[in-house]
Amino acid sequence: MDNIISFIEMKLDQTLMDQAIRRVAAVGLGAMGAPMAARLLKAGWAVRAADIDAAARARFAAAGGTACASAAEAAAQADVLLVMVHTAAQADEVLFGAAGAAPALAPRAVVWLASTVTPAYARELAARLAGHGLSLVDGPVSGGVGKAADGTLTVMAGGDAAALDRAGLVMQACAARIYRVGEAGAGSTFKMINQLLTASHIALAAEAVALGARAGIDPALLVEVIRESAGTSVQFERRAPRMLAGDHTPHSTVHTFLKDLGIALDAGRSLDFPLPLAAAANQVFTMAAALGHGRASDTRVVSVYESFGAPVQSH
Repeated sequence: MDNIISFIEMKLDQTLMDQAIRRVAAVGLGAMGAPMAARLLKAGWAVRAADIDAAARARFAAAGGTACASAAEAAAQADVLLVMVHTAAQADEVLFGAAGAAPALAPRAVVWLASTVTPAYARELAARLAGHGLSLVDGPVSGGVGKAADGTLTVMAGGDAAALDRAGLVMQACAARIYRVGEAGAGSTFKMINQLLTASHIALAAEAVALGARAGIDPALLVEVIRESAGTSVQFERRAPRMLAGDHTPHSTVHTFLKDLGIALDAGRSLDFPLPLAAAANQVFTMAAALGHGRASDTRVVSVYESFGAPVQSH
């Protein structure tokens, strides 16, 4: 009986998808955007997507999507548009630039902005889109490339109830958890705090393994012990083994976390609120960028400590 109910629910979901959301588009096919767009394809939509990188467009086309040369072309009469780009300036260009998506979208369409931006920008964008008859889901995501690929991201979704409902099935294709956190701007506030913690934990993980190396203990054993102890964190468990292995595949970059920490520090200043630990993490990431690792993996923050003669890489 449970299987029959599940099948009926699945068919109802498909019917709702067909009736409410006929066209889905995406702009931004980078490390996160590409697997998210792939999840939309897997969910059954004929997705049109754009990216400035021709190679990324080719990979998307090979996966079964329709690659487009511009945001406007991808967004033509789409009901939901996923935007996953690096900065607010890029999102603005995607939506309102010379070949922008906003005028091309279907009436009442929803823009799901999954990027990390300031809460103020998200609120401003919601108002601008409303002027075009469009709605915003301020819905940044967390979970990294791996969870983007398997569709188990967490979405921190801000926006009005109608927009969240309308984009619900699209978000479900990419996420295991969707938290409705308030109006536009609230999603970006939640993400800002998440990124403050993530960056600080990465910097602290690098500091810890480098201290162990300087103290002369086995760094691999240190990582094994800490992962089973109270001092562990998600970022320690993910990054510390990669630091030891010299695996600096850029899932996210030093510059990304400098941007995200900047958002948090600016918010602290505007609220007259001290953020001393975030400021310290920002300095560690700044030093990594000064060493030439700005565009490299965030695991390269360990190079800051290695520059003081504490190599951590296992041999």
